Amino acid sequence: MGVTEDLADELAQEAIKYIDATGDEQIISDLVKELGATSQTAEEAFLTSVRVRRANARARQLLAEKVRAYKARKDQSGGG
Repeated sequence: MGVTEDLADELAQEAIKYIDATGDEQIISDLVKELGATSQTAEEAFLTSVRVRRANARARQLLAEKVRAYKARKDQSGGG
């Protein structure tokens, strides 16, 4: 990645951690407003990183649920 993407991704990771800890989703809008006021490129990179990271987290959660369900069915059927 380039400098813009690296910095935006780092900020996105910190923002997501903040949201996980506080539940304050407004921080994304606040950061977008601040970034957009000075750099549209940074704003877009940040939003992309947030979306990609959140989508990845949801996909991993879905996969984990599917694996758990599969294992539960397998255990119930006595399969090995």
